[in-house]
Amino acid sequence: MEQYFTLLSTRFGVTPEILVLAGIGLGAAVFFISLAVAIGQRNPAAERIAETRMAKANARFDRGLLRETVRTPKGLLRAALPTDEQERLKIEQKFRRAGITSPNALRVYTLVRIGLGVLLPLFFAALVVASKTPGMPVPEALAERLAGLNRLTVIQIIAVAVAVGYYLPAIWLDGRVKERQLRITESFPNALDLLQVSIEAGLGFDAAMTRVANELAAVSPDIAFEFLTVQHQVAAGRPREVALQAMARNTGVDMVRSFSTVIVQSMHFGTSMAEALTTYAHEMRIARELKAQEMANKLPVKMSAVLASLMLPAVVIVTIGPVVIRYIRVFSG
Repeated sequence: MEQYFTLLSTRFGVTPEILVLAGIGLGAAVFFISLAVAIGQRNPAAERIAETRMAKANARFDRGLLRETVRTPKGLLRAALPTDEQERLKIEQKFRRAGITSPNALRVYTLVRIGLGVLLPLFFAALVVASKTPGMPVPEALAERLAGLNRLTVIQIIAVAVAVGYYLPAIWLDGRVKERQLRITESFPNALDLLQVSIEAGLGFDAAMTRVANELAAVSPDIAFEFLTVQHQVAAGRPREVALQAMARNTGVDMVRSFSTVIVQSMHFGTSMAEALTTYAHEMRIARELKAQEMANKLPVKMSAVLASLMLPAVVIVTIGPVVIRYIRVFSG
């Protein structure tokens, strides 16, 4: 075995340590693929029983508009997802809150995470090997820097590359969810005002939501999409209460959740929809004003640290500077 490693290192100009690292990486990849395939296999009898039990549910969801927008991948890709069902549902919910409704979104997301988690460390390992192989087209500055890395540093960088490649898509998804929720939060009061005006003008609730969604299609496409989704689900046969609760759940915004609760309670108790929206709009304006006042009150506290860090050195220099200069002149003279 030692002679084999010596022959390979002599032929390709690679140290035995790099060959050992490459072998360990290849073995780990083969082990991960084998384990994923073994986990992905299921008993055929259990699959038939599960298909029989879920036949009615699948028939209901296959109607089109009532089908879940994000599908959970199966087989090898399912092994890369969290084993807990609740964790997988949270990831699917993030896609809905980010406005990604493609059925293959979770599959592509999983492929990207696995691809980046594997390709980034492989790319770095390839650069290390190429920098130590004569005749490879690697920039001299990069080759010298990579050649100076020891084995422990290479392993640490590979581990960091795996973590960065695997968690970078998750960070991107969280950022997209926060951006969409911020856009909905900023535009929802205007949508509520338009909805209130439409209902007071004589339109029904469904017609008012459709009209407001069409008006806001260019200004706030996120709210227009959620409103039209509710109307499409109601037209497909889903109860209005369930559709509104799904809208609040898919957005994850407290303002939308309170709006759906107000509408559902107004429908259950038979109160006037216009009065309920008027009261809620007034409370929402008060909440926005209180939030603005809270942010304004926090501003002096946040500015104090910045002002202290910028002004304190200048004050110290102005105060102590002349004394220091005087002592320097006295002792130097």
